[in-house]
Amino acid sequence: MIILKTKREIEKIKASGKITALTIEEIGKNIKEGISTLELDIIAEKFIIGSGAVPAFKGYRGFPNSITVSINEEVVHGIPSANRKLKKGDIIGIDVGAILDGFYSDSARTFVLGDIEPQIKKLVEVTEASLYKGIEKCVIGGRLSDIGSAVESYVTQFGFSPVRDLVGHGIGRQMHEDPQIPNFGQPGLGPVLEEGMVFAIEPMINSGAYNIEILPDGWTIVTADKSMSAHFEHTIAVTSEGPRILTTKV
Repeated sequence: MIILKTKREIEKIKASGKITALTIEEIGKNIKEGISTLELDIIAEKFIIGSGAVPAFKGYRGFPNSITVSINEEVVHGIPSANRKLKKGDIIGIDVGAILDGFYSDSARTFVLGDIEPQIKKLVEVTEASLYKGIEKCVIGGRLSDIGSAVESYVTQFGFSPVRDLVGHGIGRQMHEDPQIPNFGQPGLGPVLEEGMVFAIEPMINSGAYNIEILPDGWTIVTADKSMSAHFEHTIAVTSEGPRILTTKV
């Protein structure tokens, strides 16, 4: 069941989302050669708690940290580690969420460290652009599958592949609510979009095939062919004025 949010509830998610957005910005300031992914996690956790919120990921289904850090062929859910240090040429997917006043927010961004191959730079740029292609479809009267169709039709123009086994999701008082939102498919299918729906839209796009594998740690998801992967995400609300991004600094 898709839970519609009131305008007051959307404002609460927006307040949570601002902290999430500011946390990603704070992490971005510290993306540098030699820093460990655990250090980034500590920075994020301190920032979220210092902002009066709770890290949404820590302890969620047993996850041990406050952010996920997924590098290069890692798609999502990378576990921060003191032994994993960033190096030039990496692309680094940061996924983070906050809980404020009982409401969740969720956002992700892929950072680039130093010079990278033009095709991988293109992957990051196209993935980010595809997020907004999907968000544009979050309008009253549209259909749920319009979102994933817009993402897929955009990224495949460039030879990239949306991951098929992972999805975006509804969000509100829970991290994951109905509906699931694939990043592929035909338009015009699924539930009709209504005012008050709140989604986490998150294209996960591979430079190679869409197939993925889970590493032995039980969390980290990688591309099966070891191609690069990028990830961007915003929490958004369907409103009478159009899509409203809730994970922004303002």
